[in-house]
Amino acid sequence: MLITAAVIPTGTLRSNRMELFDSTPQSNPPSTFTPLAERVRPQSLDEFAGQEHLLGEGKPLSVLIESDRLPSMIFWGPPGSGKTTLARIIARHTKADFFQLNAVASGVKDVREVLDKAARNRKHFQRNTILFIDEIHRFNKAQQDALLHSVEDGLITLIGATTENPSFEVISPLLSRSRVYVLQPLTNEHLRKIIDHALKSDWVLGKQDIYIDDREYLIHLSGGDARMLLNGLETAINLTKPDAQGKRIVKKQHIEEAFQRKYLKYDKGGEEHYNVISAFIKSVRGSDPDASVYWLARMLEGGEDPKFIARRMIILASEDIGNADPYALTLATSCFTAVDYIGMPEARIVLAQTATYLASCLKSNASYMAINEAMSDVKTRPDEPVPLHLRNAPTKLMKDLDYGADYKYSHDFDQHFVEQQYLPDGLKNRIYYRPTELGGEKKIRGRLLSWWKSRKR
Repeated sequence: MLITAAVIPTGTLRSNRMELFDSTPQSNPPSTFTPLAERVRPQSLDEFAGQEHLLGEGKPLSVLIESDRLPSMIFWGPPGSGKTTLARIIARHTKADFFQLNAVASGVKDVREVLDKAARNRKHFQRNTILFIDEIHRFNKAQQDALLHSVEDGLITLIGATTENPSFEVISPLLSRSRVYVLQPLTNEHLRKIIDHALKSDWVLGKQDIYIDDREYLIHLSGGDARMLLNGLETAINLTKPDAQGKRIVKKQHIEEAFQRKYLKYDKGGEEHYNVISAFIKSVRGSDPDASVYWLARMLEGGEDPKFIARRMIILASEDIGNADPYALTLATSCFTAVDYIGMPEARIVLAQTATYLASCLKSNASYMAINEAMSDVKTRPDEPVPLHLRNAPTKLMKDLDYGADYKYSHDFDQHFVEQQYLPDGLKNRIYYRPTELGGEKKIRGRLLSWWKSRKR
């Protein structure tokens, strides 16, 4: 468990358990054992790089921070985009008590301890309490449920940080009580400024004469992750030896050794991200398992989130395969669950199995086309009345108005089918779903054709 209280100066986050409600700030400077990313963590909004859409002058988050009137919120963004740093900056600006939990190492008991302190803060000091939960997507439902009442009545202001889509990873009741702020990947320009700041302001590196031979290569390998950038930079510097004049020259070789890999052109937040995922989806849709697994490997080697890939395959299983092979959706959904359970690197095997199966399936977009056509009719003709015989009749008045009259219960008829109108009068001759003659849809098509004939469409 990791819980910290009150204002936290840079580099003082303690890995051992501290007294839960100890509010004495740490004043000692970070040691040389503290990673560079922690030593140069921004202490104010002025030092913070990126997220101008949230923190620029007059932007929503900066206004809320300056006014000290914060709602509960979720920071959703890629690793190294500043979620934890932003929470700590909020701690420095707020008049509230500040506590931090890491979802990996904390449980319901830890949450309740903070809630008890928050209740005492409110009762005795009329002071607000902020609870920051790093990696909130790793909290299970019970742990998230424990927060609901306290968030709803304002006992605490919750700040959650997640790299995962909150729609999938945070329970709906908690999500509806919070504002979601999306943090964007840092740009190359942001990362250049972070390098400059580290070399000048860090009390260790600032005393040395350091030259980086290829900064752009360093930025590329960091994948937009400021933490990875700084820790990789520090390792690369440590791999160099000062020359006769005491200068350290960080060469491309040192950078590769620090990251233990060479640059692969795959920017998770940029154009190449969309190009490669597009190539992957089109290869699966195009029934080429070899190309599919190649583009899958490109994404994984480039650091793509395996859950992102799994989610895209769930969508593809319905959009491009559908009822031609209904098992495709089951496999894709199981793939996401397995990836979530085991993580990388083993998750690559599950992803490869699913991608090659989906690529090898017979294809149909009939379900996809059906819902699109139906949605179009709903938008252009939203007020089509429900036929009387299909309406529910829970009261005598509704029965007197013929609600539900003449409805035919399908199971009372031969083959459990009876000719009957189910669409509104204005759309009664519409056909949205047109199954192909491939795979499982061939049988579906045969059944529907016989039913269409009996309905005289």
